[in-house]
Amino acid sequence: MKHAILLCGLLLPSLLSAQNLLVANQVDHTLLIIDTASRKTLATVGVDINGHEVIASPDGKLAYVPIYGNSGVGKPGTDGSTVQVIDIASGRAVNIIDLGKRVRPHCAKFGPDGMLYVSAELAKAVDVIDPRTAKIVAEVPTGQIDSHMFAITPDGSRAYAANVFAGSVSVLDLRKRLLISTIPVAGEVQRISMSPDGRAVYTHDQQNPRIAVIDTSKNAISRWWDVPSVVYSSAVTPDGRWLVANALSGKIFVVDTTSGKVQHTYDIPAASGEAIVAPDGGRAYVSCPQAGTIEVLDLNTWQLEKPIQLTRGVDGLAFAATGSVPAQAQN
Repeated sequence: MKHAILLCGLLLPSLLSAQNLLVANQVDHTLLIIDTASRKTLATVGVDINGHEVIASPDGKLAYVPIYGNSGVGKPGTDGSTVQVIDIASGRAVNIIDLGKRVRPHCAKFGPDGMLYVSAELAKAVDVIDPRTAKIVAEVPTGQIDSHMFAITPDGSRAYAANVFAGSVSVLDLRKRLLISTIPVAGEVQRISMSPDGRAVYTHDQQNPRIAVIDTSKNAISRWWDVPSVVYSSAVTPDGRWLVANALSGKIFVVDTTSGKVQHTYDIPAASGEAIVAPDGGRAYVSCPQAGTIEVLDLNTWQLEKPIQLTRGVDGLAFAATGSVPAQAQN
């Protein structure tokens, strides 16, 4: 196991803002803390093999990296059983949450109730973890294989999980901790996002270039949006107006959520990573694992900026809200 922070220089204090980005790198087995203003890596923290995703605690003090294993979803390989906890201020791994069995934990989200929710693919479930005790308090069944990513409604009452090779979305009652229903979508889906008001959920057909729009009041697909090529991941702007979607073919599409039409298209490297929008809504970030870049789109000017150059394997993205992180003095 890697616990030590990897440094290029001396540690200096640096205040953390909402513009500091956490990046999980599958190839290097690291968590990166990026200052998006300067585009500098403030800390590089070693984690186990392999962390695909990351989430910050609501207070911004800790980062949680589920350790998935060395394979892709639905493929043979090792099966992870832990979540690694990193102290953002010190840039060091400080705890390991043992899930008790090999479940390939992947996506992690905090709910409004303060619980940490982590997808447990091999258990066909989402684990509920009390971060104060680092213990599992419940397991919510998805009833489907490959429950890879999920989104939580703003009130914390429900979660929607994308089940990759089942081609469906599971609707979970997080209060009663039960499976409500399963929504058939396509032969294969990938990733999922939600409107800020929780009224719409978006997931992406992996066999046809289209995005499913799920009406959460009916738990059914209300419409389909056609896109020029298959979308892998998406994120919604804080005002709910725009859906930023990345394509495996190497594109960013910006979809107007009122019309369902693509309004902007950008060329980027093949993008099988994650899309995320900054909390202030000013920029969208897309990870491109093959190229080792984080693509940056200014949502005010609609200009694609110079990418953040990292290394091959960059994947999961999250913002940390408050606190402090170590900065590295340059040699």
